[in-house]
Amino acid sequence: MLPLTNVFASANQNEKKHSLTLLEKTKKVLSEAGAKLRSVIADTQYSDEKIRTAAAATVIPYPTNQKRDSKDLLRVDKKFRAYGPEEQKAKYHKRPHIEAVNSFLKTQYGMAMNKVRGLGNVACNALYSLLCLVLNREAAQNLGRPDKAVSPTYFNT
Repeated sequence: MLPLTNVFASANQNEKKHSLTLLEKTKKVLSEAGAKLRSVIADTQYSDEKIRTAAAATVIPYPTNQKRDSKDLLRVDKKFRAYGPEEQKAKYHKRPHIEAVNSFLKTQYGMAMNKVRGLGNVACNALYSLLCLVLNREAAQNLGRPDKAVSPTYFNT
């Protein structure tokens, strides 16, 4: 999995505030590539009717304080165990893949600790990191060495 779009905002703003913008940008990128958004998989923080209606299919668990009356809703407990329809549970379990990409960016490309100040500088640094990730994965694929897609140092020689 690789990022298609991004949105940068200051750290004191909630991610949910920018999720619709990110979703619309993603739809635009996909439509320019001749594809379309099939589904959105997110955690309970993004449980919002606007997000659910913006995508054709969503796999977003409802928090315990929303829609208590229905048994066929996807829910996730504090130990990240999913409950609800089997199809949605199976799709929801794909969500850790993007968390792995974020973790990889933090550990291998220095995004865990910013050494620059200001939103513009942080955004520039993050975009360079994303570019490195994409180019590294593409080079590994083109060379027929997909195992080296997770090795940022392999292509330094």
